[in-house]
Amino acid sequence: MSRVGRVERTTKETSVVVEIDLDGTGKVDVSTGVGFYDHMLDQLGRHGLFDLTVKTEGDLHIDTHHTIEDTALALGAAFKQALGDKVGIYRFGNCTVPLDESLAQVTVDLSGRPYLVHTEPENLAPMIGSYDTTMTRHIFESFVAQAQIALHIHVPYGRNAHHVVECQFKALARALRYASERDPRAAGILPSTKGAL
Repeated sequence: MSRVGRVERTTKETSVVVEIDLDGTGKVDVSTGVGFYDHMLDQLGRHGLFDLTVKTEGDLHIDTHHTIEDTALALGAAFKQALGDKVGIYRFGNCTVPLDESLAQVTVDLSGRPYLVHTEPENLAPMIGSYDTTMTRHIFESFVAQAQIALHIHVPYGRNAHHVVECQFKALARALRYASERDPRAAGILPSTKGAL
């Protein structure tokens, strides 16, 4: 069964189309108008082995906030759609990724309950190109709200803002990949004692 999610989100501020295939090969086609954000979404698709298409047109003449936020919301909704009934998946995933001096630890539960815990070093450079580094947490907040997952991200150390953000996306990609993969020992089984996820 295909595990593909497609979401179109249109507001007065943005127009977003996201399509994700959880059983892909890491083929990515992303365009948001925010170069560093495109780079991060590329990491998400490639390291998660998700086929990912993102096309966003936003009010960049104001700033990048709406474009980044609405893309994350649509991505979360598409991910949830692609998961379907979650029968036979591992449900939990974690990954630790270093990037030079930075380290990210990510743990995810595809629980059906949105919750985010996020810590990263303070006093990072405020901008990476046109990307506002304070948006990183908000991206994950938006994604979690729509994907309805529990996500814990901890960056215990790191100095370079590019590295700090990028290792988070790489670790998230791997954790989501592991959690969403089908468990051959649990075919047809919902990984929950509640009977619902």
